[in-house]
Amino acid sequence: MVRPSRPTTRRTVLAAALAAAATGVTTSAAASPGGAAAAAPAPTAPERLIDNRFWTSYRDWRGGTARGTAPVPGIRPGLVIAEPVGRRDYTDPHTGTSATWEYATWTAPVHRLSVRSSEVIPSWNASTPAGTWLEVELRGEYTDGTQTPWYVMGRWASGDADGIDIRRTSLNGQRDGKSSVWTDVLAINDTDSGLRLVSYQLRLTLLRKPGSTATPTVWRLGAMGSDIPDRFTVPASRPCVARELIVPRYSQETHIGQYPEYDNGGEAWCSPTSSQMIIEYWGRKPTPEDLAWVNPDFADPQVCHAARYTYDYEYGGCGNWPFNAAYAATYKDLRGVVTRLASLTDLETLIGAGIPAITSQSFLASELTGAGYGTAGHLMTVIGFTESGDVIANDPNSPTNEAVRRVYRRREWENIWLRTKRYDADGNVRGGTGGVCYLYFPARPTPAQRRVLRRLRVV
Repeated sequence: MVRPSRPTTRRTVLAAALAAAATGVTTSAAASPGGAAAAAPAPTAPERLIDNRFWTSYRDWRGGTARGTAPVPGIRPGLVIAEPVGRRDYTDPHTGTSATWEYATWTAPVHRLSVRSSEVIPSWNASTPAGTWLEVELRGEYTDGTQTPWYVMGRWASGDADGIDIRRTSLNGQRDGKSSVWTDVLAINDTDSGLRLVSYQLRLTLLRKPGSTATPTVWRLGAMGSDIPDRFTVPASRPCVARELIVPRYSQETHIGQYPEYDNGGEAWCSPTSSQMIIEYWGRKPTPEDLAWVNPDFADPQVCHAARYTYDYEYGGCGNWPFNAAYAATYKDLRGVVTRLASLTDLETLIGAGIPAITSQSFLASELTGAGYGTAGHLMTVIGFTESGDVIANDPNSPTNEAVRRVYRRREWENIWLRTKRYDADGNVRGGTGGVCYLYFPARPTPAQRRVLRRLRVV
């Protein structure tokens, strides 16, 4: 999946890991979600590079500033509309439909970043019944004491019924001369200036048709801030976990030409294909009723379903990072988050606890032995590590489902994932994704899984 080109004067996506990998105990296992967790080292300290803050608890939702919203308890405590505080007109830019909606809002407390950040990426988990939707906004404070405007980081609905739901969309082109929104990322324009973000606030607006009793429910809202120095290479780490998770295998390439309205399958579907693999690893999947719209001649209709419901109508593709995490969380008691990891050791620790990850990387064909392709941006699912430390990935850019499992050389894979700068085929400097990943996990993880997620500050 190729993400849109960014201006060459700035990084496509910042943040690589500088932390050297910690030495740990090596164990070996192949396991499903319920399997015993392999012994694993503690993750490196991501707070030196990465700041995660997420609002998820009943206590969290009782904090902040509520205007017409209320918290609700449960396995995934959430936020709902209690009493609308006003009405708002909205013309959907992707359908031309104008409608009036009633709304309520919730504004998070100011979060002081532990890392002066050059980028902030929000993510959320929610359900929006038919005729409801939500808007996520972010406002940051700069190191010079000024503030960004309220940037819209997404207008999102889990459904897309004509005449009922809005089309989920990012809003590119927002800027104030110091920072800009690039699909799903708020980024400082000139990182060499030294300007950074020192804090941010998030604001939720929950909307529904006037007179309706339906309401969105938001279970998770937060963001990852980071400031990782540019580099073409990262320090080599030592292997510390040998384990392979049993994750379903799906190829994006078997869907070439399917559903042009959702970016035509094939190369464009690496993100939803990866998402679907991990959703099913955790035992969730669409129902037959959910899949009734898919052409019965198409294999793996759940991949088509994931593409449709992650599609960003502004971006024109299925690779919006928060939209993928939000889609995963529409399944029962599943959570999704977009973050960065500080090292390959952190990823090994997750695998050791039974948690696979979806990783984003860019590379030339010559930089990843055995891939057989190069890409300006691609998502794959990391499912384990060999005894020698090589990376086992379910790579959806494979000709068949059976060919999806790949083993990539550790040093090559580590570098293409964690670097922030690279050269393209013409010798031009381009951005690297710097350790970006999606993590999906149950609302009630095992104790071992919870310990790892807490160390990485995503729960």
